[in-house]
Amino acid sequence: MSLKLALLGFGVVGQGLAEHLVSNGEKANKAVGFDPVVVAISDFKKGSIYDPDGLDLTKVLQCLKDHGTLDNYPGSDQLVRGLDAVSTIVETNADVIVEATFTNVVTGEPAITHCKTAFEAKKHVVMTNKGPIALAYQELKKQAEDEGVFLGYEGTVMSGTPALRLPETTLIGNTITKISGILNGTTNYMLTRMEEGLTYKNALKEAQEQGYAEADPTSDLEGYDATYKVVILANAVMGKPLLIEEVERQGLHTLQEDVVREAAASNQCWKMLGTIEELEDGTVAASVKPVLIERTHPLAAITGATNAITYSCNMSGDITLTGAGAGKSETGYALFIDLIYCHLFIEKQNQVVSTFR
Repeated sequence: MSLKLALLGFGVVGQGLAEHLVSNGEKANKAVGFDPVVVAISDFKKGSIYDPDGLDLTKVLQCLKDHGTLDNYPGSDQLVRGLDAVSTIVETNADVIVEATFTNVVTGEPAITHCKTAFEAKKHVVMTNKGPIALAYQELKKQAEDEGVFLGYEGTVMSGTPALRLPETTLIGNTITKISGILNGTTNYMLTRMEEGLTYKNALKEAQEQGYAEADPTSDLEGYDATYKVVILANAVMGKPLLIEEVERQGLHTLQEDVVREAAASNQCWKMLGTIEELEDGTVAASVKPVLIERTHPLAAITGATNAITYSCNMSGDITLTGAGAGKSETGYALFIDLIYCHLFIEKQNQVVSTFR
């Protein structure tokens, strides 16, 4: 049976997912029976289209390329245009809502409302939006469980690198006592270039030219972006109800250029690390700040804009995962894999129901 999808937001991430569905959907179907059909797309700037029988994603992507909007999509007679996000959730026949709108980490809106509305309508949600998971994870998780629906959020920490699914699946049975990682590509790129002799200012300029840093890089440089990810990891992986304001945070600007170069000459290096560690009383201490580590440390070898994370486990020891922390294809894949797991979740539910018939 097909899995009907509604995409909220059709920017870089949404388009990345659409491209994967076109190129790799058949392969996933053969592997696990995953049969997705996008029935609706709602984007504040690009327009909104809904066809209960499904949209032609090849035509959707071509339309966007040619016109910059979805207004010229050549749909059937039953095509509906102009639905806003909430109407798309409530009024379409979608089974799954793909939440890929802009991230607001101050309020989490409108994405939190989108999630709650979907759950109330008994619809599953997958997202890459950090805001709702950083601010309202416990509440959203409980509501999803109460309604018997799936909540997927793999892409909220390290894009398509499975920073959340690895501990959830492969590391089952371990007690994870500490998580430490390079969770922001911009700051890691800048530190790499500063070790090579660039000033902080020139390293930032280069990071912006390379597309790693935004025009306003405050969220990256001040550690806010990594802080949200630390909160998600604490809640989702370690089961600790950590709040954003409980994370110690120091920006990259607190690190002097000469200190970075001195460390490199001493076979050490500075990394901007996000860390969560369980204390003896069961609580956690969390921080995002520059940390001096030895060159033998597994995170010392991570250069450029690459992300990495180390899980300290009671049985398997330290496990380090490395990969991209951003990107169109990578983040689109995070949604793709969440959708596959949503499909498997529904399959399992259906098997349970059939057992009791």
